[in-house]
Amino acid sequence: MNLPHEGSGWHTPVPAGHPAAALLRAEAVRERCAVVMARVQAGDSPLFEWHSAQLAPCAAYVADTVRRAYPDLAVPYHSRWRHFEAGGRDRWAELQATAGLAGDARECARVAVDLVIPSVLLDAGAGPDWRFHEADDQPPLARSEGLAVASLALFAAGTLSDDPGRPLRSDAAALRRIDAAVLGALFQVSGGNPLLGLEGRATLLNRLGEVAEATPAVFGRPARLGNLVDHLFSLAADGRLPAAELLALLLRALGPVWPGRLSLAGVPLGDCWRHPALADELLPFHKLTQWLAYSLLEPLQAAGLEIAGLDALTGLPEYRNGGLLLDFGVIVPRHPAFFTTRWTVDALPIVEWRALTVAGLDRLAEAVRAALDVSAAAFPLARVLQGGSWSAGRRIAAERRPGGPPPLQLESDGTVF
Repeated sequence: MNLPHEGSGWHTPVPAGHPAAALLRAEAVRERCAVVMARVQAGDSPLFEWHSAQLAPCAAYVADTVRRAYPDLAVPYHSRWRHFEAGGRDRWAELQATAGLAGDARECARVAVDLVIPSVLLDAGAGPDWRFHEADDQPPLARSEGLAVASLALFAAGTLSDDPGRPLRSDAAALRRIDAAVLGALFQVSGGNPLLGLEGRATLLNRLGEVAEATPAVFGRPARLGNLVDHLFSLAADGRLPAAELLALLLRALGPVWPGRLSLAGVPLGDCWRHPALADELLPFHKLTQWLAYSLLEPLQAAGLEIAGLDALTGLPEYRNGGLLLDFGVIVPRHPAFFTTRWTVDALPIVEWRALTVAGLDRLAEAVRAALDVSAAAFPLARVLQGGSWSAGRRIAAERRPGGPPPLQLESDGTVF
């Protein structure tokens, strides 16, 4: 899949035979994380141990979490849409009704994509002290739910549209104009309500606009994020699109969005970091892009596009899934200082912990399915995550630490965690 970017600098095409192409796919994440896991299991890592005996109690806890939230085991996909439903209120359904979108499935999908792409990019961890006050008579929202509802408010206000008559759009021109002051005001940021990585979040939106404008084959002209829907339909002649192909397209189209990252022969690698277990030391995760792929499933399927092979995507290596495995002693640091050190995302212990999280989630999913007596076909990884490992990670954190912070400390720039 060769996307014809225009322009210069970091807007570059990815030729079919380019060495970066092999890293911009889900298979590379799973295969390379497995290499790190094998090294740890062999006892050759100075950083971590893998305690497989703890996987069963962890899986039992996750299965219990699933049953509490979804007694009928009808678990939806892990996606941004769940956060829009914070407090039991379906804000996306309300927005659709207000805008009168129900009669046009394709346009409804475009608007959903216009909303969810910026919302996912804004989803990196908010930090423990930030809150979003949606209404005076409602409790404030924190973390992922707060970021989701704040981003929906940002979108519904027409801030991301370049057409005042059509506010529910995300246009490249409007995205390029967003700055930290505008974002901070809409997200209610103040000295007493600090949001981690505010500048980084604004920069991501700016770069998103620049990349969309430079990729008319995907986002049209004038560039609108929702035009991605039409491009995906054009790739799926039989109405089916493999999840791996969806992710590969997103990685190629959106790769230049991520600032200050590794590149290979001029191509940005996104959420990819160095680890000595790999011959070339390159270890990709593509966490936010995979989170976006999961979040596109529902609007695309509602518009009539089937996304097949969901388990080609991997688990998401972030602090709820990875924190769950730490809290249950499945992943065990060799040095207690791991828990008290404040880590940057490129630190080797964090890179290795994330790799173990990806590989460990595949194993945990099998054990959870066994505990629930469900098949992989009926309960794909997207449901295990939602039901699930992410929810269980938050639950165990709340049980063990006041306020529910993860068991490790991360320095967030607003672009990964």
